[in-house]
Amino acid sequence: MDVAIVKSSGEKAKFSMDKLRNSLKHSGAGHDVIEQIVDKVQDEVYEGISTKEIYNRAFALLKKHKSVFASKYKLKKAIYELGPTGFPFERFVAAILQYSGYFTKTGEIMNGICVTHEIDVVAEKNGNIIIIECKFHGEEGRNCNVKIPLYIHSRYKDVKAHWDSKKSKNKAMDIGWVVTNTRFTQDAIQYGKCAGLYLLSWDYPFGDGLKDRIDRLGLYPITVSTLLSKREKQFLLGRDVVLCRQLWKDKFFLDHLGVAKIRKEKILDEIKQLCHS
Repeated sequence: MDVAIVKSSGEKAKFSMDKLRNSLKHSGAGHDVIEQIVDKVQDEVYEGISTKEIYNRAFALLKKHKSVFASKYKLKKAIYELGPTGFPFERFVAAILQYSGYFTKTGEIMNGICVTHEIDVVAEKNGNIIIIECKFHGEEGRNCNVKIPLYIHSRYKDVKAHWDSKKSKNKAMDIGWVVTNTRFTQDAIQYGKCAGLYLLSWDYPFGDGLKDRIDRLGLYPITVSTLLSKREKQFLLGRDVVLCRQLWKDKFFLDHLGVAKIRKEKILDEIKQLCHS
């Protein structure tokens, strides 16, 4: 099917049924459901259609089948909805690391040789310390260029130099991380490899990017829910509930929101399916 579509960056690309099919697989929907949706969307695609419109159509069709499919499918969009300040994204990254065995703190002030720095996330595991800077973009189509890891690497070196100068410390500062909800440019990836920075984005490293970790561990942000309203999500984020797992553990927040019993049961059923997917 030779139809040009418009990406969020404004670039044009050929419509790919395989790309649509692969994105739908992350929803957990079965083969038959996916093929039905691909066929339906293919019939509705026209020259110059935006990727956003294609997404909206696929999302609506998934939601008709099962709300949890739609929730998983909207993962990337849900991470954008953590904004606009980027602070909930920092807590989201910290929460993912906690479920991978790290002890984490957010917004830590750390001394450097030259100046002090506010570090987004400090994580510790097996006596090793990593410092993590999070670059959150609230708009699709904006990637992290080489300036970001360049800047963050200089901060990391300053903090590490001070840390290493304190001989009394028995914990090693292991590596600096840069985490983004979008993608890194090729120059950024090349610099990260050369400088020894660990880069984590939506789809990098291949097979172990944010989307892979979230799917593998069932650590979906609260914003994926198709049953909670925007106001309810903001209420939960304001109380440091950034993961569906946290809401499953602290169900009483739904009572604070005044959610009716039948609707509460539906929300918790959706959250349970996401947590145990």
